[in-house]
Amino acid sequence: MEPGTITILLTIAMVAGLASGLPITFVLGFIGVAFTFFLWGPGAMSVIPTLIFGKAMMSFGLLSVPLFVLMGYILQHSGIADKLFNAFYVWSGRVGGGLAVAAIIVCTLFAAMTGIGGAGTITMGLIALPAMLARSYNKQLALGCIGAGGALGILIPPSITMIIYGMICQVSIGRLFAGGLVPGLLLASLFIAYTLILCKLKPEKGPGMSEEEALPLREKIKATKAVIAPLLLICAVLGSIFSGVATPTEGAAIGAAGSFILMIIGGNLSWEKFRDISLGTLKLSGMVMWIVLGAYCFSTIYIALGATEFISGLMNDLPFGYWGVFIIIQVIFFCLGMLLDPSAIVMITAPILTPVVAAMGYDPVWFGIVFIMNMQCAYISPPFGYNLFYLKSIAPVGVGIKEIYIAVIPFIILQLLGVVIVSIFPQIALWLPRLIYGS
Repeated sequence: MEPGTITILLTIAMVAGLASGLPITFVLGFIGVAFTFFLWGPGAMSVIPTLIFGKAMMSFGLLSVPLFVLMGYILQHSGIADKLFNAFYVWSGRVGGGLAVAAIIVCTLFAAMTGIGGAGTITMGLIALPAMLARSYNKQLALGCIGAGGALGILIPPSITMIIYGMICQVSIGRLFAGGLVPGLLLASLFIAYTLILCKLKPEKGPGMSEEEALPLREKIKATKAVIAPLLLICAVLGSIFSGVATPTEGAAIGAAGSFILMIIGGNLSWEKFRDISLGTLKLSGMVMWIVLGAYCFSTIYIALGATEFISGLMNDLPFGYWGVFIIIQVIFFCLGMLLDPSAIVMITAPILTPVVAAMGYDPVWFGIVFIMNMQCAYISPPFGYNLFYLKSIAPVGVGIKEIYIAVIPFIILQLLGVVIVSIFPQIALWLPRLIYGS
């Protein structure tokens, strides 16, 4: 059967499966198994478990996923977020939009500590959202900044999505981590700048605290001490990876152990929290692994049917050149992001597009960072962006999903602006990896 025909049939099957409401991992896995059976017969079925458990599940790098998830859940239950939010708010509270800025900064720090997109969203949604609404903040601004800030965990290292991408595409995870740091801070800065400008032009959208509420300098410095431990943890995890002392998996173990120690020192450890952390880690890690299994099954079968040569030939035959093909790829990613989980998109598309990237001469680290930035945008893109449903789950009664869709639109535009900037100026993503690891 022609690869073009196979592509059309696989696409129709995937859309039909997703429309049925089935979990994405079972849709992708079933399609892979079904096509294997009908095209090659029952004798080929043994190839699937051999490929999955002999290759995908044996990757040492994949072990970092549950460790970073564990780290994220420990920090989420440790009470550190409350102290961080208070520390930044006491300094920025007098400024219009100060609460929103504090929420974005804490989401950025959480992203650097956990690598999970939803951790910052849920934590700040429970802490910062009620505080903003109590101070008469514009509801859409409050929802949008938390949703966008939480999505930074997809890009800022140690990003789990980035780990999966590096593992599949055989790109150095350390270089990807280094490459994602500056673009992540760029996006956080764009969010903060937008919030401050908006609240400057329209003060009613984010009123600052009154002069009577402002704390004296001594109290501000005292509150700032809460930032020290999380910063040390970030330096320990990323520093150990960037310096070459630890692999990403070992860095994840350092982070999990360090966050557990901080929780004990802070006196926040209890049996109930330990149980919730363990169950949460098991559920999220299991979900990620199931997505890896299903997507790996789907992409492996598609590649075996000649997808790599077909896609490479198709891209090379396009008359648009270097930038035209790049833009088309990014548009495809963005559209997929409206429907699929970022990890699944990476698992499905990365093995197919890796040869295309090499043939077109794109720098693999730069292309990977732009890819992940697009996936971060997908995380808050309607109708199925994961962060939208995280927000809905913790939003006050009466806040509908449509209102959340509208709230994130300005931040989606800012994220796309970030993608354009990093695409035009690759050094933003490549400067730090080359500084640390050489060219």
